[in-house]
Amino acid sequence: MCTTKAHTHVQFKLTNHPRTSRVHIIVQVPPKIVNISSSVSVNEGSNVTLMCLAIGRPEPTVTWHHVSPSVAAGRRTGPKSQDRGASQASGRDFVEDEYIEITGITKKQAGEYQCTAYNEVSDPDVRKVEVIVNYPPFIPDTKNVGVAVGREGILQCEAAAVPPPDFEWYKEDRRLLNGLHGIQIKSNEDRSVLTFFNVSEEDYGNYTCVAVNKLGISNTSVLLFDRGAVITGNNNASGGMTASLWLLVILFVHFLFKF
Repeated sequence: MCTTKAHTHVQFKLTNHPRTSRVHIIVQVPPKIVNISSSVSVNEGSNVTLMCLAIGRPEPTVTWHHVSPSVAAGRRTGPKSQDRGASQASGRDFVEDEYIEITGITKKQAGEYQCTAYNEVSDPDVRKVEVIVNYPPFIPDTKNVGVAVGREGILQCEAAAVPPPDFEWYKEDRRLLNGLHGIQIKSNEDRSVLTFFNVSEEDYGNYTCVAVNKLGISNTSVLLFDRGAVITGNNNASGGMTASLWLLVILFVHFLFKF
């Protein structure tokens, strides 16, 4: 808390009898954030505590607000006192406290957290902290693709991960390389596309997309089939995993040596 006082002697002259009075002046001070946590990078499931200290006169109110859109709108609740004065923020995007404590942080709680210090003197002081949540790759369901011989076939694989994953493609236990056997592989931070420019009978079959980062590995299977063929059953990630034990062994060894 910042308190500023000015002690002033004021002299009044009434005829020939001077009189002195002492006046205490309390000066109001705008809010100012003087200490705030640095941006952090943590693994999913970790506990995170952010601090924001401010001074001013009157003493400013400090609030934390999760400004990223990942927390559901409208889920705001009041602070929950902890033994050391922190406010629990798991599943909430707003607390009124100098400390915000996130227990078992999830990927949805990543993003910018804004600290605001305000009183009645002037505009609030605002600072932001970025919280990066690292997590292993997750690949949602993929779709099998039917293509006629001689046409272009495209298999796509999307993965969410922080840090961004590396992608690899396999057919059975053989890794596919960009530019070989008439295929093209293009990957960015969250997607990999395997393109067959001229599909042949030999190209039909089950393909495995692998996404890997330093926290883990995920894979899914995609079937490239003749559009005129009848496909039964659901070709999903678990089916692809059981289809090739050797591929799982290769991926596990690759993960260990890569990181």
